[in-house]
Amino acid sequence: MMTRTMLKGCAAATALAMAAGGAVAQDSQVALNFGHWVPATHPLQQLGMTEWAESVSEASGGTISVNFFPAQQMGQAADHYDMARDGIVDIAFINPGYQPGRFPIIAAGEIPFTFSNGTGGSAALDAWYRPYAEEEMGDVYYCLSHLHAPGTFHSSEPIRVPGDVEGMNVRPAHATMASFVNMLGGQNFQVSAPEARDALERGIADAITFPWNSILIFGIDEAVSYHLDIPLYATTFAWVMNQSTYDGMSQAQQEVIDNHCNPEWAERVATGWAGDEMAGRSEIMELEGHEIITPSQEDVAAWQEAAAPLVDEWIASMDEAGMDGQAMHEALLEEVAARDAAY
Repeated sequence: MMTRTMLKGCAAATALAMAAGGAVAQDSQVALNFGHWVPATHPLQQLGMTEWAESVSEASGGTISVNFFPAQQMGQAADHYDMARDGIVDIAFINPGYQPGRFPIIAAGEIPFTFSNGTGGSAALDAWYRPYAEEEMGDVYYCLSHLHAPGTFHSSEPIRVPGDVEGMNVRPAHATMASFVNMLGGQNFQVSAPEARDALERGIADAITFPWNSILIFGIDEAVSYHLDIPLYATTFAWVMNQSTYDGMSQAQQEVIDNHCNPEWAERVATGWAGDEMAGRSEIMELEGHEIITPSQEDVAAWQEAAAPLVDEWIASMDEAGMDGQAMHEALLEEVAARDAAY
């Protein structure tokens, strides 16, 4: 028979377990299917997603687990937002730019020369975008948004200054870079990242805008030889969850998810990938048959001048939607500067 002292000790231990774990044993087991479209070997899954999933499991007392479905196993890259909305997956990793015009607010993060890095830049993007997520991602549970380390042009022929893009077929990273290519006199050939190598090898595209190590991950180094060494642009990504999945969790489990969906986790999940991308830059520099093009200060100024109309276009689009585009863009730049990620 248990003594009163023993009973008090058990009660105290239970209380400590509840405080430490948030969700406890009486919560139902929840297995979250996380769909994405990069390879399972990609550093985003190996580092960021895995760390996030393990932390969620630990914080939930083991009641929440995460199963990954990489490499478009559950659907095409551009369909992942709708897959989360419709419950085909519980969580999806999305590139909003794969659906031009659908997510215009977060597209501010795609404008060239906004970010110098993908770490503080990711925290800045998420902190800035979070109040607006309900506006354009209101039919899902918005978890977080982040960036990759800034990317650039990689091409089969040299691209040194903006005028060199004229007449080229370019696979752009997203809708904003597609607009930029058009402004420079180039043509766009839009395919997802997993399909880009084939387009370049077949000569359908002459160039791609991509982060550095992803060139190696997707085997694109076999199809391009020239690399413009400038942190030209970033791509915005978001993690979104099926709303019914979230609503079906216990309050304690929801708190675990909430605590893993914030600017701090946005930076954490992006950090490993960002470091990996920049390591790829060093690796490409050593590859035989590849040329790294370092622009002069005058060249950088020319690229910035060429990209400036994209800011005006985005501000105008926000104004047309009844928002204050100028104030929104200034707030983004202030957040980026505060996180030491300004260009």
